[in-house]
Amino acid sequence: MAGAAAGSGAGAPAGALDGRVALVAGATRGAGRGIAVELGAAGATVYVTGRTTRQQRSEYDRPETIEDTAELVTAAGGRGIAVPADHLVPEQVAALVERIEAEQGRLDVLVNDIWGGEKLFGWNTPLWEHSLDDGLRLLRLAVETHAITSHYALPLLLKHPGGLVVEMTDGTEEYNRTTYRNSFFYDLAKSSVLRMAFSLGHELGPRGATAVALTPGWMRSEIMLDHFGVTEENWRYALAGEPHFGISESPYYVGRAVAALAADPEVSRWNGRSLSSGELARVYGFTDRDGSRPDCWRYLVEVQEAGRPAAPESYR
Repeated sequence: MAGAAAGSGAGAPAGALDGRVALVAGATRGAGRGIAVELGAAGATVYVTGRTTRQQRSEYDRPETIEDTAELVTAAGGRGIAVPADHLVPEQVAALVERIEAEQGRLDVLVNDIWGGEKLFGWNTPLWEHSLDDGLRLLRLAVETHAITSHYALPLLLKHPGGLVVEMTDGTEEYNRTTYRNSFFYDLAKSSVLRMAFSLGHELGPRGATAVALTPGWMRSEIMLDHFGVTEENWRYALAGEPHFGISESPYYVGRAVAALAADPEVSRWNGRSLSSGELARVYGFTDRDGSRPDCWRYLVEVQEAGRPAAPESYR
């Protein structure tokens, strides 16, 4: 298991990413925060960006901030640096990358986790009934931001061989190919990000870098925990109302997947591929923080969508 801390539960050993520099774009909360922290736990310097700071909030109007994330990165063993940025504004992204180059001289890992669309899509609402303004805003936040960020960041990432780009999405290519994902705009956004990784793989591979698409499973983000009225400590209370929630995973599980990829000297084997946290856990040997190894996408197909009774423990 090249690059992994086999059997330890961690995505990569402490110190495995010493001297490496990462940018996690969209790290205020959720998967972005989990990824930033786990990269820090492996020793990386991690720039974390987002629109919510201790001075102002985005339209999400939530309490999590990029400063909180940066402090968690540092506490985990890395160095967290919070930089406010709206990734729809090219000038802000260009300035961000210029700062990273001036301060570090390199960029080894780019994680495009910008999303921001939870309040912008209607479940099972057809295109002609969906708010056009909301749908187009969702596409800008979920797709355009990734393209802008890669446009400015990739020249710096390519200055040293072995760079890694992780395009965060929802669903594997195999699953999304045959599954309608919530609404026209949501479906289009998540499929577009999958294709971004495929395209970047063709452009980066010959230049010594790797691009992948990565999806968590049913993630216990701050928003999801609030939805069920639970915390990370007592999340199993939600199973009384939704037994399938037992397959869920913390944001640190996909974070460990990114750390494992970043520490793998043979990461190019994944170039252009669509991956999941559960799949990579089996390959690299890491676990979630509770010691489990949930395989959500296999569970969804074999149990939940097949109409079978909930049996999440068999897939953890």
